[in-house]
Amino acid sequence: MASPVNTSSRLQRLRELMAGSKYNVSAYVVPSEDAHQSEYVATCDQRRAYISGFDGSAGCAVVTADKALMFTDGRYFLQACQQMDSNWTLMKQGMAGVPTWQEYVTSHVSSGARVGIDPTLVSASAASELQYKMFVKGVELVSLQENLVDAVWDSRPERPLDPVFVHDMQFAGESIEDKISRVRTSVAGMGADGVVVAALDEIAWLLNLRGTDISFNPVFYAYVVVTADKITLFVNESKLTDSVRAHLKGIEIQPYEFIFSNVRAMTSASKIRLLVGPSTSWALAQALGDSVQFGKYTPLSMLKALKNPIELDGMRNCHIRDGAAMANFFGWLENELFNNSGNLRLSESDVADKLESLRREQPLCVGPSFDTISSVGPNGAIIHYKPTRGSDALLDIDQMFLLDSGGQYRDGTTDVTRTVHFGTPTEWQRECFTRVLKGHIALDRAVFPSGTSGYVLDPLARLPLWELGLDFRHGTGHGVGSFLNVHEGPQGVSMRKNIIDVGFQHGMTITNEPGYYEDGAFGIRIENTCLVVKTKTPHDYTNGNGYLTFEPVTMVPIQKKLIQTDLLTFVEREWLNSYHATVWEKVSPLLEKDSLGYDWLKRETLPL
Repeated sequence: MASPVNTSSRLQRLRELMAGSKYNVSAYVVPSEDAHQSEYVATCDQRRAYISGFDGSAGCAVVTADKALMFTDGRYFLQACQQMDSNWTLMKQGMAGVPTWQEYVTSHVSSGARVGIDPTLVSASAASELQYKMFVKGVELVSLQENLVDAVWDSRPERPLDPVFVHDMQFAGESIEDKISRVRTSVAGMGADGVVVAALDEIAWLLNLRGTDISFNPVFYAYVVVTADKITLFVNESKLTDSVRAHLKGIEIQPYEFIFSNVRAMTSASKIRLLVGPSTSWALAQALGDSVQFGKYTPLSMLKALKNPIELDGMRNCHIRDGAAMANFFGWLENELFNNSGNLRLSESDVADKLESLRREQPLCVGPSFDTISSVGPNGAIIHYKPTRGSDALLDIDQMFLLDSGGQYRDGTTDVTRTVHFGTPTEWQRECFTRVLKGHIALDRAVFPSGTSGYVLDPLARLPLWELGLDFRHGTGHGVGSFLNVHEGPQGVSMRKNIIDVGFQHGMTITNEPGYYEDGAFGIRIENTCLVVKTKTPHDYTNGNGYLTFEPVTMVPIQKKLIQTDLLTFVEREWLNSYHATVWEKVSPLLEKDSLGYDWLKRETLPL
């Protein structure tokens, strides 16, 4: 990983602005998100990464006159330590005695102090909650119309202007008109007169459009307002081709920045209530005023999560092609390591680039779905590690290799992690790997009533690790979009209680990815993307609601060398053999017979 960026000058200039009479704030908060509360953002919105040097996808910076604090969770502890210079203090979220950034700015600044934040970069609900807590302590949360990081960011990148494109019906499976009709029905059922859509993936889903504004996520910057008789799209009009305008027939188009004045005028002219979700910024809620109606999720969030039959088949099909790319990759890699004296010659970046090139050879592939996590040995313990060419590690047959990657295909999105060892793993590594596998199998085999939340199911994946006092510091599963964001809600499998109210339904997607990470040594993760599907049971205690299970669609073998077979039960062995038989049946026809990938897949799918 590259050396930390020297942030001294950046912080000095920021603090000068903070202390000046124009702003006069004692602390300034720099979130990770953009104006749409996106998890991944365009380069021009990577303010927290610019001011701190830490570029992980989650975290919040707080800068005071004498402190610079980075709040992030266990996925990024090691990465943040390596990327930040001595100006910064890492605040390890989730560890005993460590406050959240909200708790810190509430309790560690003096009464009468002002805490500044860009109101477009914090959600309305988070700002409202924080305002109240700070008011009790005599502290003021100040909405600053100018972003102070932007003011000190020399040569800040421009906002992307690439054109958007139509997501064809053969992949979307449902027309814009039908989606809008369902949204209007849902909004009316919630007692609102319309909905303001700020989440970029919800907009792309609703309009059957895709874009390239954010790396790896096929979305574009826009807002949408849907009422009973009108739909307005707020977007930079230079991004719309003639074919896209024809596709959007009947939808009013306004400039992107008009969203604030438009909703302000709309709500002041009539008593209309507009529903908003968690992606609505404080700034947008301020423009809506008393007309805003907050929802835990917008109707679009759940409608998008429930894939239609075309989308489900697309997910199945793209994962088979993705499996062929992975087989060709591992066949190539082993050949390079053992037959061409490639050991200690290939870097983590080299193999990530090779995998991307092989994926792009597959039909309908448009690129990766996220930065490939190609990590050797100790780097595998950095949960969201990203290799940097020139400072990355070389592959080593005596070290574990963790590869977390995915592809964006016109008919779906993939996300798969495999951990392998090219030499002789230690017995401890094999036991850890086997326990991760046991948790993976337990979750995959779960049968549960429709509506069960991932909070309830999460312990299944952790129990084999808990038996040894081990665990992992990330969620066990997240939703996956259909040629959309690789991380999609509202469903998930996690110990975080924010998902407890979201029950699984047929048609959802979820990943199954338990792991184990030993700092300075190795990392293990086994991840499949799965569909949530109905299953038959001998009895039905749900009074007709039925039962669900998971259908794994990832088609990549799990390395048998790393398994301590005596730790597996008969049922677990049968699961693995059945899974490998399915992988061989579906993927092998896509491979050239007797090719490196074909031979690798044949060997790796042989039964235990």
